Amino acid sequence: MQRFCVFCASSVGNDPAFIRAAESLGQTLAARQIGLVYGGGNIGLMGVIADAVMNGGGQAIGVIPQALVDKELAHRGITELRIVHSMHERKALMAELSDAFIALPGGFGTMEEFCEVLTWAQLGLHKKPSGLLNISGFYDHFLLFLDHIVETRLLRPQHRELVLDSTNVEDLLTRISAWKPAAIDKWIHPEET
Repeated sequence: MQRFCVFCASSVGNDPAFIRAAESLGQTLAARQIGLVYGGGNIGLMGVIADAVMNGGGQAIGVIPQALVDKELAHRGITELRIVHSMHERKALMAELSDAFIALPGGFGTMEEFCEVLTWAQLGLHKKPSGLLNISGFYDHFLLFLDHIVETRLLRPQHRELVLDSTNVEDLLTRISAWKPAAIDKWIHPEET
């Protein structure tokens, strides 16, 4: 795998462990010579991971809409900055450039981006692994919610397995590298209930 897309917050949050995790992931990607694809920002956890990758001698590609560049939020110290017209174009390009997806802690944008690539995998539009770096239990409730969706028969157990998770950077990267996609339809048929 050559590039990982990392979805994360444009804030740092109130837990110092979030910053440490972003730094650790960035340093590890650089050390493994895996490029970073991310939202192109210079603030929050986005800025932290991009700086860590660059300081570690790695490569970072940022993808950012012009509207955010106009607000002076673009990171100018990365390998490559691609400016697009819309958030939709941003997500499509980030997915195209990446071999895997990781979500650090984040808000609406992080969750929306992560869930969209999961949906694309569920529909068979790509076969790329997706993982959550579950720092300080940040994603515990989300993971329980996914289990609840399986229990209500609105999500296949095999599709629940699309979400890899770990509290540790090295473990998550190992799990992502070893991941194999399941060959199964998205739809749950009446005869299966």
